[in-house]
Amino acid sequence: MRLPGLQYIKSKLQGINPKYIRIAKMVAAALLVIFLIGGIIAYNKRESILQRELAKITLKAKRDYNLDFKYASAKFVGLATVEFKDLTIVPEGKDSLLKIDKFDVGIKIFPLLFGKVKLADVVLLNGHLNLTNVNGVKNFDFLFRHKKDTTETSHKLNLADLANNLVNEVLYKIPDNLNLGNFLITFTGDSTRVKVLTQSAIIDGGKLTSTVLINDTAATWHFEGTMHPSSKEINIRLYADGKKVEIPFIPAKYKARIAFDSFTTQLSDVTNSGGETQISGSWSVQNLVINQPALSSSDIVVPDGAIDANIVVGENFVSLDSSSTIRLKKITAHPFIKYTLGANKIYTLKLNTGWLNAQDIFDSFPRGIFDALDGIQVAGKLNYAFNFNLDTANPDSVQFDSRLDRDNFKIVKYGKTDLTKLNSDFVYTPYEKGQPMPPREISPSNPYYTPLDQISPDLRNAVMTAEDPTFYKNNGFVERTLRASIATDFKTKKFRRGGSTISMQLVKNAYLSREKTLARKIEETLIVWMIFNNNIMTKNRMLEVYFNIIEWGPDVYGIGEASRYYFGKSPADLTLGESIYLASIVPKPKAGLYYFEPDGTLRPNLVNYFGLIGKLMAGQYLTKVDTSGAYGFYSVRLKESTRAHVAHVDSAQANKILNANTDEDAIGLGFSSSTTPAPPPAQPTTAPAPEPVKKPGFLQRLFGKKDTTAQRNKQQLKDEEDQRIKNIDTTGKTKKQIRQEIKQIKQEEDAKRADLKAKGLL
Repeated sequence: MRLPGLQYIKSKLQGINPKYIRIAKMVAAALLVIFLIGGIIAYNKRESILQRELAKITLKAKRDYNLDFKYASAKFVGLATVEFKDLTIVPEGKDSLLKIDKFDVGIKIFPLLFGKVKLADVVLLNGHLNLTNVNGVKNFDFLFRHKKDTTETSHKLNLADLANNLVNEVLYKIPDNLNLGNFLITFTGDSTRVKVLTQSAIIDGGKLTSTVLINDTAATWHFEGTMHPSSKEINIRLYADGKKVEIPFIPAKYKARIAFDSFTTQLSDVTNSGGETQISGSWSVQNLVINQPALSSSDIVVPDGAIDANIVVGENFVSLDSSSTIRLKKITAHPFIKYTLGANKIYTLKLNTGWLNAQDIFDSFPRGIFDALDGIQVAGKLNYAFNFNLDTANPDSVQFDSRLDRDNFKIVKYGKTDLTKLNSDFVYTPYEKGQPMPPREISPSNPYYTPLDQISPDLRNAVMTAEDPTFYKNNGFVERTLRASIATDFKTKKFRRGGSTISMQLVKNAYLSREKTLARKIEETLIVWMIFNNNIMTKNRMLEVYFNIIEWGPDVYGIGEASRYYFGKSPADLTLGESIYLASIVPKPKAGLYYFEPDGTLRPNLVNYFGLIGKLMAGQYLTKVDTSGAYGFYSVRLKESTRAHVAHVDSAQANKILNANTDEDAIGLGFSSSTTPAPPPAQPTTAPAPEPVKKPGFLQRLFGKKDTTAQRNKQQLKDEEDQRIKNIDTTGKTKKQIRQEIKQIKQEEDAKRADLKAKGLL
């Protein structure tokens, strides 16, 4: 039975002039002959071609990277396999980098015709990759050298093409068949030494198996799975024998521990179309344990976590598409992350969970994050949505929207911490550096306990003005303030502006530890939300407890102790000046005593803060306008018996204490303990020297992030000049003398700028 298609082709060929068919056959035969002749010539000349190319590689390695590339022999074995013996790479004047006894590389012929080097078979036996970084000297620093290409100076980097080429290059370098035996990788640092010995790694028919020893007998790892790089499909699982996989380098470099039972990574597809490269894959982990002091004081345990990721790379952006899904035990969420490059950088982050059972959410929290809520039982449904966008060209327009919507949500049973405990008498135990301080009864049985109506209105208003001006109107959060905090922190590259409300500070002090961790900050935020959305406490009760438990000085807790410690009077009798002073030390209570001179008067640098808080209070009709702008500053006197604690502290020592960064909320989210700027620290007579130039890191080079050292130096000199001019003592000086002094300061600062510019620091 003949196929209709073949009949059609035959009929068409019969209609062609036989002359043309003969010509086509002759051309095809000629091309075949030429191809065969070329192949024979290439086959006979391949050894000389190989040696010539290796000579070029050797010369380039020496010329561009100061590497001695040597081998005992290199020759073809078979049609397209090159065999190396005793191959070594040694950086000039440094420790040997690489040594391999036997290295066979087979190249696929067909991809080579199109300029693609695709590995077919690789055999590597008895190798040693030796990485050293001792006293700042690396034997692998040539990897990070950037050689300028003068022919491409005007070429604009296309991230989509770069990503596509990079992925394909990596995939093409994965051989179809691999036989690797006894390949040792060592890293030696100033205080770290890591050994990774791959006893065997085999790829056979797309199946990967391996045995890897970590630090001799410390652990045995296994990589196993399937690898089909030609079809862009990879599925690899990592696990260890009889224990968790623990990542080397992390403890020494980041003071952290990361361990897990198993980790699986899968690449399912890579496509390039419409000017974008799309990478689809997934990652999952079983029983992940993270320990890092900045995250949490205890182990964070994730029993089961995974992400199905769709990564999109455009001409000038990298994004995690919203079709991606994060799975954490019983809950799922859809993140969207985008990083845009250009004249200015744009950061975008969105997250949406959809409506989920509230108990599933609480059950899915990683262990070690929310200790106070451990064991809580809830009902109803919750939906979390987060939206963040920051354009670096206009940080003041930052978008920040974080909301947790509820549907019939209620607390059925409290867990480790009863959030209603503050509504009645309770015992408060403050902690200092993890150690309990003497407990305080927060009840009328404590002689220092002060009901809200017995606290001076000036103090209440001063503290609320400084810490939370909308306390009685907000629901525990002020997003406008948080947005302003993010913008200010970004522009100054410091945590200079806060976002915590009085409600958040109360929760931190009453329910949580004083640990400076990101987990504690998130837990604090969640508890505040629960208090307001379940009407657990009134605003008056929150404010009363707040005044009676917060720290006001060394082992001074509650306003009853504070007013007597500093001024020898009850909270009801505090003056406006004394109230503003006490408000000023809330962000930094341990340093509060050092705002005083030994004679009991306040240091002059605090007068501007008094003016700021006083004017804000007067603007809300909370006090009378003071035309002098002092608002009680000059009437404040430290209690005489307390002055002995500062009498022996000189100005330099006091300045050091006041300048110390003790803001325990300046972590992660960019929150600090105050929504109004804290009182200015005492200024040293001269600014510290600008920081030395730092080499750009890997991510800076990869994404083109500019080094901000010059910008920091420029801003530092500007701040120094402004502060010196501001600190000019005008007493008894004429306007001309003041102008001359300002001119002298500017000339000195200009000289510093010129010096830094000449050194390439500005």
